[in-house]
Amino acid sequence: MAEISFDDFLKVDIRVGQITRAEPFPEARKPAIKLWIDFGDEIGEKKSSAQITAHYTPDELIGKRAIAVVNFPPRQIGKFMSEVLVLGVPDAENEVVLLRPDLDVPIGGRMY
Repeated sequence: MAEISFDDFLKVDIRVGQITRAEPFPEARKPAIKLWIDFGDEIGEKKSSAQITAHYTPDELIGKRAIAVVNFPPRQIGKFMSEVLVLGVPDAENEVVLLRPDLDVPIGGRMY
C-alpha cells in the first residue's frame, strides 16, 4: 500500500455518530442495513448502507455509536443514497465488525 502524507490523512473527516434509525435493506445486492446516523449540529443526520448483517440487527443498532467517514461524495446504492461510509474491520470469517468508541464520547467528535 502506498504511503500518504499526514496532510493527506487530515483530508479524511472521520467522526463519531449515533445511530438513530436502522432498517433492513433487502433490495441491496449483498445483505445490508440502512442506517440513519446523527453526527451532531455541525453535520446533522446522514444515511449509510452497511453490510453488517452477520453481527447486527436493525433493532439492536438504535442508540449505538459508530465511526464513519463523513466527507466522501454520496453514493447511490439501489434506490438508497448512502452519504457516509461506516467503518469496520473483518472478523475471522471476514464479516464486518463496526468500529465504535469504547467510552461515552460526544457525537460529532472528529477522529485524531
